[in-house]
Amino acid sequence: MKRFSHRLSCRLPPHLHWSTLTSSLVPPVKNVADLLVSNATIFTSDASLPFDDSMAISNGRILKVGTFTTLKDFVGDGTVEMNLEGKVVVPRLIDSHVHLISGGLQMAQVGLRGVSQKEEFCKMVKDAVQNAKEGSWILGGGWNNDFWGGELPSASWIDEISPHNPVWLIRMDGHMGLANSLTLKIAGVTSLTEDPVGGTIMRFPSGEPTGLLIDSAMELVTSFVQEVSVDERREALLRASKYALTRGVTTVVDLGRFYPGNTDELSWNDFQDVYLWADSAKKMMIRTCLFFPITTWSRLSDLKLQKGHVLSDWLYLGGVKAFIDGSLGSNSALFYEEYLDTPKNHGLEVMDPEILLNLTMAAAKAGLQVVAIHAIGDKANDMILEMYESVAAANGERDRRFRIEHAQHLAPGSSDRFGQHHIVASVQPDHLLDDADTAPKKLGFDRAEKESYLFQSLLNGNALVAFGSDWPVADINPLHSLTTAVKRIPLKWDHAWIPSECISFTDALTA
Repeated sequence: MKRFSHRLSCRLPPHLHWSTLTSSLVPPVKNVADLLVSNATIFTSDASLPFDDSMAISNGRILKVGTFTTLKDFVGDGTVEMNLEGKVVVPRLIDSHVHLISGGLQMAQVGLRGVSQKEEFCKMVKDAVQNAKEGSWILGGGWNNDFWGGELPSASWIDEISPHNPVWLIRMDGHMGLANSLTLKIAGVTSLTEDPVGGTIMRFPSGEPTGLLIDSAMELVTSFVQEVSVDERREALLRASKYALTRGVTTVVDLGRFYPGNTDELSWNDFQDVYLWADSAKKMMIRTCLFFPITTWSRLSDLKLQKGHVLSDWLYLGGVKAFIDGSLGSNSALFYEEYLDTPKNHGLEVMDPEILLNLTMAAAKAGLQVVAIHAIGDKANDMILEMYESVAAANGERDRRFRIEHAQHLAPGSSDRFGQHHIVASVQPDHLLDDADTAPKKLGFDRAEKESYLFQSLLNGNALVAFGSDWPVADINPLHSLTTAVKRIPLKWDHAWIPSECISFTDALTA
């Protein structure tokens, strides 16, 4: 039977797979089910027979899935029979791209997701300041300027209401942050500060910073941000895990803190102080596959050699991650052609391509199975596709499952290259709901229609497509993501955006 969780695109132990449905597993000594589910629509993920109607369960384990008549041998005196009257049953769901601790932290910070007015934005910051101690940091995020007409916020919006508290609010895509003037002062960001490589300090015509920092420029502030305590991060993990379970998600791939400016040590501190603590204290609630910054590949390689990639029933070591560009919303995704709304701007290379190639080559030679690189613009995706192809050619064929995270905008022909070179397209359907209105404004209608969120094209090219949420950038809500992938109808629209790229329900659920 085809494994459902191969879409996770990193190695997991056999007991995690939906292949536990098969009768090849040794059942309990007494082949009698505690529960027999019948008259259901059960998704098996087996391409030859994707749906079946009955399922036998014993001691919390699935004995077999099949037709009602084939499962009668599992019925005994104590078997409870449940008629689901056609209701759908699916395996537990996997989110292939989250930032779990960031999401848990943001749940306790200033949450600006969905804010549609400047006044509401400012009020929420004001309320947070009034409830905070003088001098403490006001942290939060999730704002999207497109929701209030596109105007970008500036420090002047919040300076008057936060004179004694540094404020740092990250845009919903994680590639732009708003600092108030006090934060800029603490970070030493002035009109004389030069843009760092791979980043931009937004400025007024006078040259003074507006308060907005893009991609690697965010590091000018993040190095000064008061790091949350170990206890707060542990609480964030528990909070996030409980929330994921309410959405039917029991396994995630955690790409670490969700802004590009996170330091190498941040991910490793979270691993040691939070995940290992939760695992040893038996507080893990969802299975988690961890990724680490690519610059620390040798550290991960040593750990895998020492411990293996399976640390426990709950915790797994995945691979390494990196960024090559920014985001569409922040005008920092890397494209061949310029942005319509910012002429002469093609986006940013947030990491030197040669350094990234060398690091990827080294990680691959060390035998690390998965490398996950963020690429959103069409040029960025082609750069990573070419890099992966060259690394594979240099090191020979094997099961690497290289991943491109997001793969949102693909040049003509690029979607076929994923399947040809066995590269995983790790995509997030709900992002298209935010971009459907803004992409044509930034790229032009024709470009946006030809290259945006090409899910069906990727499948047509035999690409392995893995779905995720990118939470907290978008909500962790796989059922909503399924609807988005199948229908592609943004809010307030009455038709699909690029209907030729709608995919089937079965393909979406498998992803």
